[in-house]
Amino acid sequence: MASLGAVLLTQAPLSVAQNINGKNLFTQRCAMCHGADIKGTGPLAKKSNPPTPDLTTAAFKKRLNDYPGVIVSSVILRPNGDLIPRTLRENGVKIPPHTWTVQDFRDLNQYMSSVIAKSR
Repeated sequence: MASLGAVLLTQAPLSVAQNINGKNLFTQRCAMCHGADIKGTGPLAKKSNPPTPDLTTAAFKKRLNDYPGVIVSSVILRPNGDLIPRTLRENGVKIPPHTWTVQDFRDLNQYMSSVIAKSR
């Protein structure tokens, strides 16, 4: 994970196409819990235990800036984390498998950062 974060720190600015990838990934894989506004307002937000957090808080924004991509990838790739799959399964939501790339994490991190910056 640390090496992934180092790679993400040295990334070039994202093109519009890459930001669209980040938006699409978030919309398809995250918004059902986090909501389009990233504030934990999605339809499954209160159905997870613990409830889905607001990612626009100052604390999360700092973590996202301090560790670009690492926070997002650590949640997605958590080896023993069953919270997300369990919440989806218990609510009958099926998401097709996705093979994550470093570029996907970059794009998702950039998209989330841009939404968070606009929310405050």
